[in-house]
Amino acid sequence: MKSSSKVLCSVAVGASLCLAVPADDEAKVLPDSPGKEVVAKVCIDCHDAGTFRKMRFNEDEWWEKVADMVDRGAKADDKQQAAIVGYLAKNFGRDSPILMNSAPLSELIVILGLTPHESEAVLSYRTDYGPFKQWQDLLKVPDVDAKKIEAKKDKMAF
Repeated sequence: MKSSSKVLCSVAVGASLCLAVPADDEAKVLPDSPGKEVVAKVCIDCHDAGTFRKMRFNEDEWWEKVADMVDRGAKADDKQQAAIVGYLAKNFGRDSPILMNSAPLSELIVILGLTPHESEAVLSYRTDYGPFKQWQDLLKVPDVDAKKIEAKKDKMAF
């Protein structure tokens, strides 16, 4: 019985260490601007960046979302909440472009309307060939509908 408890404890510690690494990676790919550190500290503790990157809210809607998260237990004082809302509204507001060289799968699907298969192809291509420089580079990605890319080119940033 004691050895199974040790195994479970080891598994739990190992899993928590594995989860800590992606959180750091998630924060690294967020756009650099004021409030990034607070978002990384407060939001990525519970959510991966894809959770909020795929949302496109105006400032009032972000205030509602942040207030809801604080009501649910997120630890952020008034100053931190203002920094979070400012960051999210600037980088993930209604008219914010999708950052093609750091966008996760969910953002590609929701914002660009790509299928999961097409989104995976974009991520694989980006990993294999490096960052995209312009929207036309996405036309080189196999299995991605060129019409979708061209139709959403104004929503992309590189």
